[in-house]
Amino acid sequence: MSTWEYAPAPESREIAGLKPTYRPFIGGEFVDGTGEPLKSVNPATEEVLAEVGTASASDVDAAVKAARRAYDKTWRRMPGTERAKYLFRIARLIQERSRELAVLETLDNGKPIKESRDADVPTAAAHFFYHAGWADKLDYAGFGPDPQPLGVAGQIIPWNFPLLMLAWKIAPALATGNTVVLKPAETTPLTALVFAEICQQADLPPGVVNIVPGAGDIGAELVNHAGIDKIAFTGSTEVGKLIQRSVAGTPKRLTLELGGKAANVVFDDAPLDQAVEGIVNGIFYNQGHVCCAGSRLLAQESVVDELLEKLRYRVSTLRLGDPLDKNTDIGAINSAEQLAKIRELTESGVAEGAEQWTSPCPVPERGFFFAPTVFSNVEQSMRIAREEIFGPVLSVLTFRTPAEAVAKANNTPYGLSAGIWTEKGSRILWMANRLRAGVVWANTFNRFDPTAPFGGYQESGFGREGGRTGLEGYLDV
Repeated sequence: MSTWEYAPAPESREIAGLKPTYRPFIGGEFVDGTGEPLKSVNPATEEVLAEVGTASASDVDAAVKAARRAYDKTWRRMPGTERAKYLFRIARLIQERSRELAVLETLDNGKPIKESRDADVPTAAAHFFYHAGWADKLDYAGFGPDPQPLGVAGQIIPWNFPLLMLAWKIAPALATGNTVVLKPAETTPLTALVFAEICQQADLPPGVVNIVPGAGDIGAELVNHAGIDKIAFTGSTEVGKLIQRSVAGTPKRLTLELGGKAANVVFDDAPLDQAVEGIVNGIFYNQGHVCCAGSRLLAQESVVDELLEKLRYRVSTLRLGDPLDKNTDIGAINSAEQLAKIRELTESGVAEGAEQWTSPCPVPERGFFFAPTVFSNVEQSMRIAREEIFGPVLSVLTFRTPAEAVAKANNTPYGLSAGIWTEKGSRILWMANRLRAGVVWANTFNRFDPTAPFGGYQESGFGREGGRTGLEGYLDV
């Protein structure tokens, strides 16, 4: 059966309003960073998009001091009703500039435009709308009679969801009366610096939000700065461990949202066509650059062959190519370094005896692309079943009984998310109570809402972001 052939439908890159240079944002102004400039690259074409001025240790110090002044003199003293107005303005400005932000995110990150346009940007705005509503209700949120902000929050975000992760962190921090110094990922700083423009448009008091681009050394400067009261980090487990060691013995609060190796469990009574869509969304969304990706498929033995047949056909219909094309399902891998890691782990799967199936889709010669891949006959001891690949690679394991499914799903040092596919509500509840995962989806996957807390266990980190629970990480209660 042939698939539909679509004419190219590219979004105009001119909408992004790319500038030749971008600068750090400190104390309400764009300043010349004293760090070594970096070049932001389009992973789909390998072309340089812009030169980005980076921060140095002295710039981080200036940003922290600006945030402290804004906290002491303005932001913490401001009534919640007034803080809410600023968050509402920011949310509306994100909506007004949504098309620009979506195109810029796709150019800088490599994800399909339909994901930036339909998920990342709208959800970022939703987080500011939601947390604006909390700003004047903290006394009634169950945190005690007089919850207080912590002070200056140092926030470090990853490259897989640059604008959305920014919203996840900045919105609750501002709503609770904290000020922020944020470091975007080295490979995707552009939407964060456009967000700084939005802060200016919203007339946010100077110093409430500061953006300091740079590499890992700037993140370390932020983590170790004595003027920081709270660190919020999303990224790799390895870096999370380093941060935890750095803040141990200090009064700094810490929230870590780290890696994952989620199990997507399909029982023999599951609606297989629906499950296939959930599996595809779980692992191939954003090229698999998702910490909670359903990278381990656990299928009951009696349906695994039928499920694999349906899954391979569905994956073969996914379109890989230009991320700016509205028909594209799979965009570019974010960097050459990440592509090399995906290839290395995929090669290990073959070497260890797993059966590799790769989509026959054409792969562009230029850019960082990797075709969707499914491994079957995977054993739990294999690297592809244990390590986070962070790419469009699915490992398929089997089970016979629900107890075996739980044991295999929990056989991981991570604990961020899981999925369950079955028509039995009692089985869903039984499984959910036994899975060691921060989020468990039932007959769906990758569903997010600002009102729902998100976070993990074990090497997936600790603390929660989103919802009423996520506010607590920014309050002294």
